Amino acid sequence: MGAYILRRLLLMIPTIVGIMAISFLVIQFAPGGPVEQVIAQLTGQGDGADQRLSGGGDMLNQQFAGDEMGAKYRGAQGLDPELIAKLEKQFGFDKPPLTRFLEMMWNYIRFDFGESFFRNTTVIDLIVEKMPVSISLGVWILLISYAISIPLGIKKAVQDGSPFDVWTSGVIVIGYAVPSFLFGILLIVLFAGGSFFDWFPLRGLISDNFAELSWWQKILDYFWHLTLPLTALLLSAFATTTLLTKNSFIEEIKKQYVVTARAKGLGERQVLYGHVFRNAMLIVIAGIPGAFISAFFTGSLLIENIFSLDGLGRLGYLAVVNRDYPIVFATLYIFSLMGLVVSLVSDLIYTWIDPRIDFERRDV
Repeated sequence: MGAYILRRLLLMIPTIVGIMAISFLVIQFAPGGPVEQVIAQLTGQGDGADQRLSGGGDMLNQQFAGDEMGAKYRGAQGLDPELIAKLEKQFGFDKPPLTRFLEMMWNYIRFDFGESFFRNTTVIDLIVEKMPVSISLGVWILLISYAISIPLGIKKAVQDGSPFDVWTSGVIVIGYAVPSFLFGILLIVLFAGGSFFDWFPLRGLISDNFAELSWWQKILDYFWHLTLPLTALLLSAFATTTLLTKNSFIEEIKKQYVVTARAKGLGERQVLYGHVFRNAMLIVIAGIPGAFISAFFTGSLLIENIFSLDGLGRLGYLAVVNRDYPIVFATLYIFSLMGLVVSLVSDLIYTWIDPRIDFERRDV
């Protein structure tokens, strides 16, 4: 097992470098980069330029024909080349692309993610600041979805083909087919003051007077704010785990050891939870780390934006929109690294639950 773990760890290096290299090529050379963002502000197509670059307004008055710069950056015609050069140096574009990439990877290896282009703070501080919101969504989605999915999947397996199994399968399929963000919008329209009821808040995880509330009121306020986002995410979150649990139990129930256990006179409950449960839950339990990562990062991206939750998903979205590359690449690096580590942890959980599984005997 030690050799397998070492191989997987070594394979993470080219994998993470490849992910970052492809993303660098796609994002770094896409139109509308940070230099063009500031140029748009300076030329009156936006606002707040004075907060992004001190002295930019004075240089703007030194306009003349800058055809070369205009060809390089959209909207730069007439701007002083010295201003453009200053912008390029500020954002690191005065260096060749390969140099920028190598410097970025060297810094990331040391977990030095630099500062945000436009937020005047370090990237790691921003990530730490936004993480509690995303963790709240991820943890609760994982706990609630598994609390629903596992008992429901077991009941569906035991009553396979019954009316209960049929109609619950229909509900699950419909729930899985409806995008969570679309269901979130529907919830806002119905229950957050959209067109009908105004029962739930639309922004944030806590109220403005949260500090003044008693401890039990704080708990109620917290879950009051979480109700709609969690409901939107839960609609599709429990579908996969429910069907996975059901199919796993059905497969185990058909095996010979179950027939033998029943022949010995064991009750159905003893057979189900004393023999079938451990084997059937192997694939479900091993998928918990991956399910958490999915709910933590991927699933909450649109939901955080729809419900104005200031978490990692919203941070990453705004960073892409504003071309804040340090945030974009740092979050991508961290999420990719965590995904690779979680994949390894899932394999190790397989071997811990069932020692018969030996990954060293197969190719990585």
